[in-house]
Amino acid sequence: MQDRSFGLVLRAVTLAAMAKKSVQLSGVVVAQTSICSIDAERGVLMYRGYDIADLAEHATYEEVAYLLLEGDLPSSEALARFREELAERELPAGTCSVIDENAAKAAPMEMLRTAVSSLSFDDPAEAEIDRANERRKAARLIALLPTIVARYERRRRDLEPVGPDPSLSYAENFLTMLRGDTPTEQEARAFEVAMIVHAEHEMNASTFTARVVAGTLADLHSAVVAAICALKGPIHGGANEQAMALFVEAGAPEHAADVVRARFERKQTVYGFGHPLYVTMDPRATILKHWSEALSMEGGEPNWFAITDAVEQAVREQKGLWPNVDLYSGSLYSYLGIPTDLFTPLFECSRVVGQAAHVLEQHADNKIIRPGAEYVGPEPRDYPVASRS
Repeated sequence: MQDRSFGLVLRAVTLAAMAKKSVQLSGVVVAQTSICSIDAERGVLMYRGYDIADLAEHATYEEVAYLLLEGDLPSSEALARFREELAERELPAGTCSVIDENAAKAAPMEMLRTAVSSLSFDDPAEAEIDRANERRKAARLIALLPTIVARYERRRRDLEPVGPDPSLSYAENFLTMLRGDTPTEQEARAFEVAMIVHAEHEMNASTFTARVVAGTLADLHSAVVAAICALKGPIHGGANEQAMALFVEAGAPEHAADVVRARFERKQTVYGFGHPLYVTMDPRATILKHWSEALSMEGGEPNWFAITDAVEQAVREQKGLWPNVDLYSGSLYSYLGIPTDLFTPLFECSRVVGQAAHVLEQHADNKIIRPGAEYVGPEPRDYPVASRS
């Protein structure tokens, strides 16, 4: 009973915070979930009851993915089996053809959307939505999305794809396929933490989209493709790309305040700040800030961390806004040698596990999602029959 009371209080606080924001459907509960909880006032994010700060410090991405899909952290035996599932990273020939034939002309999220759709072509139970089949598809998507992104990046640069290595972890394998060289231990862990903190975030736009599609009893591939379409937008998944553009414009920490001020004066959005939920610093931003700073210690110019930190201070002083997850993810990915236009596809590589978990939850007790709308159009009027005779 105590846990139930805590949940009700947490939800009340979260909804109160949402009501202060200019966001459509603020404060409207569309589903019950056991996957993720957010304390907007204190800036606490939990996956299945585990604080994101603890998971980012101690867990692997594979453990977090298992937790989100299954409800509990895996035993050593279960984790070993799950890692074997995720080691099946070879793309089907048809998906390889889709990427190879279109990489030069397709934008990253267009490519990801189409390639993910093509993965359904050879699925033996594409239309089935029972738990066993959807759980299998979920693991396959988690395993294959990084291979899609890495192959696309290599092909569009006229480089030979680097095949997946089943002996490597999720993070090590992706960076190796993308860059063609083995990442350092710190690079691999930084990327893994970025994947952990992006994996799930309750009823965000893309996850809500996935649940709406799943609510029609559509299959997991359809729900995920729809979610990718929602994530593509610059005020959702594309926000870290836009934040990085501001850092490039600043060029150095000493220019940050002027660039921020100029944007505010032009009434332009400064991406990487504010959130529909949090009224304090996004806990994910705190974690990524630490890892961005750690990577910056290895040197290199421009100093993306220093620029990002200066932008954070400038926005705080000028507008009193707190950073969200997008602010420091851009500098972190840049230190890893990841092109800016791949930031959003990487968001999806991580978030697909949260989307899949929500689809499984939706299908377990399905009700079609069909909100109403407030009509603000003309009053009832007669059709002008006489004027047309």
